[in-house]
Amino acid sequence: MKKTILITAAALGMSGIILGAFGAHGLEKLLDADQLQTFEVGVRYQMYHALFLLFVGLYSFASVNREKLVYWLACIGVLFFSGSIYGLATNAHTGFDFKTIALITPVGGFMLIVAWMLLFVEFIFKKSNK
Repeated sequence: MKKTILITAAALGMSGIILGAFGAHGLEKLLDADQLQTFEVGVRYQMYHALFLLFVGLYSFASVNREKLVYWLACIGVLFFSGSIYGLATNAHTGFDFKTIALITPVGGFMLIVAWMLLFVEFIFKKSNK
């Protein structure tokens, strides 16, 4: 599971950099300032969670089942949150109206919060190594 988490973290980080560069250089003439700023929010949260998963993959803090839960919450959360934000920011230039599925943005955000909360709870109840 650790290898899967680390590979996903690297893929999210790499694609976050690619999307950030694409937003800054490829979309600057297509999107207005508010749309670009919205797109950048998606990139930022994707990068935050790439680092989050990198930490989860490198640190042994919980059972494999708990790690899997954190992993899936983070992955689906990024897909829903950042993915829907990318879609909403570029909505005028796609054939799909992302406004019809805009409710997945807060669902994704909630999943990310729960992933962080599980990590927080694990730290609180972790036995000290003194």
